Amino acid sequence: MRTLVFIEHQGETIRPASLAVLARAAALGEADALLAGSGMSGLAELAGRHGARCVLVADDPALDSPLPQPRVDVLAPLAADYDNVFFAQSVLAADVAAGLAARLEAGVNWGLVAVEDRDGTLVGRQLVLGDTLAVESAWASAPRIALFRDGTGEPHETGGAGEVVPVAVALEPFSTAARIVESTREESGGRALEDAEVVVAGGRGVGEAAGFAALERLADALGGAVAATGAAVGAGWYPRAAQVGQTGKTVAPRLYLACGISGAIQHRVGMQRSGTIVAINTDPRAPIMELADLCVVGDLKTIVPRLTELLRAD
Repeated sequence: MRTLVFIEHQGETIRPASLAVLARAAALGEADALLAGSGMSGLAELAGRHGARCVLVADDPALDSPLPQPRVDVLAPLAADYDNVFFAQSVLAADVAAGLAARLEAGVNWGLVAVEDRDGTLVGRQLVLGDTLAVESAWASAPRIALFRDGTGEPHETGGAGEVVPVAVALEPFSTAARIVESTREESGGRALEDAEVVVAGGRGVGEAAGFAALERLADALGGAVAATGAAVGAGWYPRAAQVGQTGKTVAPRLYLACGISGAIQHRVGMQRSGTIVAINTDPRAPIMELADLCVVGDLKTIVPRLTELLRAD
């Protein structure tokens, strides 16, 4: 089974989620990677070390801006040689996958947490209804386009060196009609939330927007990022880009600190796959306490600054 993986990068860094999808593709059979942009030699080497048999490089300044249609133009002629085209789920990847599916009249499944080769038939698994039910679905034809939820896999460095193959770039006139005149990246605690190994999250119990400053200091001491519940974002206490939950982002860090979070199902579906969950709450019967590996009953306004102080003392 041959799979082409769309590798998404930010500057000189490949998204770990893309490398995790590459590892998943390599486990199914032959996996190739596609990089689009200019100056991709270092990133091509990295993709080769993470399981790519062949790294296709579309080296063109027209692909430097994160616009979906030029990438669809590059992917469409390549996809015919593959059984599957995989993406790590993101705003850009969703647009590219949708455009590719429309261009090729192909099927796309999104939000996948796993795939399985069953005698040549690829079957994808999604979690629905607040992650309480698993649904399996297949594709009617190839290429099979799939987007994988963040936090459902890990990158694996194989030590290999994939062959780097240049790819010709031929863009449709309509694909160059739009251009990005300015781009800014909003990150939580100075780090991309989806890729952080430590997340410090605040909920309604933080009390006010100013309360998130203490969480930011703790996240900085831990080398992590700050997140917020839908309730905290809705109250205007923290940016929507940092929202974790059913209508926000899905994260799976090694450590998740839930500060003043009750644990409503809408939030839990976005973080329950975290490695170790620590809950700080004044209510010992809050639903988050049932999910947590370590429960701290107390006032976060006292506990969080003290914890930060101890971490910085080391």
